[in-house]
Amino acid sequence: MTGQEPEILIDVKDGIGRITLNRPKAINALNHAMVLEMSKALNAWENDDSVRAVLVRGAGERGLCAGGDIVSIYHDAKDGGTGSQDFWRDEYILNAAIGRYPKPYIAIMDGIVMGGGVGISAHGNVRIVTERSSIAMPETGIGFVPDVGGTYLLSRTPGEIGTHIALTTGRMKAGDAIALGFADHYLPSEALDKFVAALESGSVEDALAEYSQPAPESALLAQREWIDAAYSADTVDEIVERLRASDVPEARETADQVLSKSPVALKVTLRSLRHARQLGSLEEVLNEEFRVSAASLKSHDLVEGIRAQVVDKDRNPQWSPATLADVTEADVDAYFQPLGDLELGLAAPKENDR
Repeated sequence: MTGQEPEILIDVKDGIGRITLNRPKAINALNHAMVLEMSKALNAWENDDSVRAVLVRGAGERGLCAGGDIVSIYHDAKDGGTGSQDFWRDEYILNAAIGRYPKPYIAIMDGIVMGGGVGISAHGNVRIVTERSSIAMPETGIGFVPDVGGTYLLSRTPGEIGTHIALTTGRMKAGDAIALGFADHYLPSEALDKFVAALESGSVEDALAEYSQPAPESALLAQREWIDAAYSADTVDEIVERLRASDVPEARETADQVLSKSPVALKVTLRSLRHARQLGSLEEVLNEEFRVSAASLKSHDLVEGIRAQVVDKDRNPQWSPATLADVTEADVDAYFQPLGDLELGLAAPKENDR
């Protein structure tokens, strides 16, 4: 033993199966080993009568989880490896298991919750946000596409707000997350430890009734009129044109936010969202997201985006294709090609399994 802290802490106390992501210096970023440990625990607890609920938290003060370990993904993609594909496969299987978990799955979405952090929280059936919550799917900013079931959630928000969030990498606060279907309950952060104590001594319902408070209003929902007007367009190019032509200053400013992202990732994301809206289950959406992620691993923009944002930190990615006009239908089609024997292959749950 090296004496190093485990990256994930798993135990059972007073009938609560507790999972704590324990990489606070990395804002609890997920790696493959952590995903496998989570899956193992959830599988063990599912039919264990001594465990009546699951509680997921992040160590430290900064957030539940900043997403997947994208530096590892960068090196894997750069070296032509398949380790990230293996990671995503197990991660998406975990996301699906969370989405249909038969016991209360309580995710405390305090602080930063991004990407993979959304995947292990927002598919749960008891999702808690606080005044510190900052929730986002920032993938297009690194040349990637929302995954972990993110396109399922984003495509089911009121109107086109999910499209706006996906293409701008915008952040949701607590009131936004509840209004848009990413969370259920609002608790002040100072009440979280008391809430957990109440969970351990009583029911989930009683603990929520005692400590939850009315959700703050959603600033994003209040902007729905101009968001719907722009993002209902059929192409990213037209969305940008509508934003620029809007009478609303926030809309015009948003056009530049969209244009700073990877052009091909933007177009693939829009198609992914439109497809996800038509698919009936989280599993079906995850299957398509896996195809897209596998294709992204071979792309220029994923490596370049992570380099610019996280590795070299020059914040100056050189996208290829460089503009929306340069992205062809064939470029987008390539992300949706079947994978043959490598398909994720999740089956949608039957009605009586939901």
